[in-house]
Amino acid sequence: MLQINNLHATIGGTDILKGLSLTINAGEIHAIMGPNGAGKSTLAYTLGGRPGYEVTEGSATFDGQDLLALEPHERAAAGLFLGFQYPVEIPGVSNLQFLRESLNAQRRARGEEPLSGAEFIRLAKEKAALLKMDMDMLKRPVNVGFSGGEKKRNEMVQMGIIDPKLALLDETDSGLDIDALRIVGEGINTIMRKPDRAVLLITHYQRLLDLVKPDFVHVLAGGRIVRTGGAELALELEEQGYEAAA
Repeated sequence: MLQINNLHATIGGTDILKGLSLTINAGEIHAIMGPNGAGKSTLAYTLGGRPGYEVTEGSATFDGQDLLALEPHERAAAGLFLGFQYPVEIPGVSNLQFLRESLNAQRRARGEEPLSGAEFIRLAKEKAALLKMDMDMLKRPVNVGFSGGEKKRNEMVQMGIIDPKLALLDETDSGLDIDALRIVGEGINTIMRKPDRAVLLITHYQRLLDLVKPDFVHVLAGGRIVRTGGAELALELEEQGYEAAA
């Protein structure tokens, strides 16, 4: 599904990714862990097409397409979803309207019929219930007045509605209490653990991995992946730190 080969990327003229290679197949969940400044978020933003992140060498192929040649909205229409470490607030924009427009824009790009208002509301209710989010919150402006945990749950509802092929989740567990963490973990499993879906989960902590149970854990340090293992590698990192694992 995703093939990254020798990827180099800079931001503001500073080299961050320095020859990163990674393959993610359909049906797999991969976790990336590593110290601050290693390039974890840079990887997610580069794949998502965030402005300011410049690829200087290497390639990234998604479902047979040159991912790096696509505009951000084209990457989204192709099935890529980027979950932010710090979801932004968008005052004046209804959550429901934002999600309906986003979903239907992607459906049109794929040659599918847009959902009617009634069809979309049924879908939104279903996904909100999955993440135990009150529908009244989806009527509010996007993330405005939400707690950190509510923003992350709202983002998971967005993921459920959009139903991407590949989710890039940048520290989805950041700022979550125990109950919110469990809900988000269950949401990732329910929405994305399917034979034709995949997840790249960036995290500092092993606690989310207890719930999601990734197929592979990678250590990213110095702009490249320096070690790969199974779920037991996360336990080793928790005990020994990144320096010993690398």
